[in-house]
Amino acid sequence: MGGPSEERDVSLTTGNAVAEACRRNGYETTEYPFHFDHRKLLDKLKKQDIIFNALHGGIGENGKIQAWMNKNGIPNTGSGPESSALCMDKEKSKSIATRNNIPTPKWEMLFSTDERSTLPIPFVVKPNDQGSTVGLTIVHNESEIVPAIIEAFAHGVLVMVEEYIHGRELTVTVLGDKAYPIVEIRPSHELYDYECKYTPGMSQYICPAEIPEKLTKSIQHDTELIFKALGCDVYARADYLLDENGQYYFLEMNTLPGMTSTSLVPKSVKATGMSFDELIKKIIELSL
Repeated sequence: MGGPSEERDVSLTTGNAVAEACRRNGYETTEYPFHFDHRKLLDKLKKQDIIFNALHGGIGENGKIQAWMNKNGIPNTGSGPESSALCMDKEKSKSIATRNNIPTPKWEMLFSTDERSTLPIPFVVKPNDQGSTVGLTIVHNESEIVPAIIEAFAHGVLVMVEEYIHGRELTVTVLGDKAYPIVEIRPSHELYDYECKYTPGMSQYICPAEIPEKLTKSIQHDTELIFKALGCDVYARADYLLDENGQYYFLEMNTLPGMTSTSLVPKSVKATGMSFDELIKKIIELSL
């Protein structure tokens, strides 16, 4: 928990919530916060039955921590290194969605601050490998283009410019190989940004989402499909936009979704009667 990414504080909150749930489940539990050098924890981690990965963003989510633990024979929760790296790369995961006939907003990649997109305004500018909307801007006019690109490159070496879809924000949890009830997010800001994600009261959540049953089943089916196509394991959360015509668009797959009091995965499984403690236990059991 913790780590060096820009989502460190959220990771610590997730880690504390997971640790408390583990203790309530009767597991002997130790927290391992770190900042920059996870390797110093090697001897301690190797003594545990399993490590619950509560990191978000950076090396904790891009496959590097997973590869290091696997190399050192440390059992850990969630998806493996290849899938983690793939899902962290928005361009690659959207390409796989397209190959599987799952709609996703049009996009272009920028490799330097001097490049410009050919997509029409409005569009979204964001780092290719960040989560929690870090470095993301919705561009409404030409004067916002350069600042948005500079901001995105401040958080990553590749930048995605993506078609802006005006619509409802949906998210779908997969646990095991099953998609759970869809959550609709109604943020108080224009988009579900960092503040709306992690500040209680800044967003409304409707679960199950109030959409037609046929549409629900279609989104859940495609979520299970992209979960497998990306090689995900145990659990993950897919984000979508739903436009006014009822067309949904895949945005990204999160292999280490938050587990805080405002997090979406616990809200989704709760709609089926699963408690937070039961969710944590299920993740551990599936990972083992």
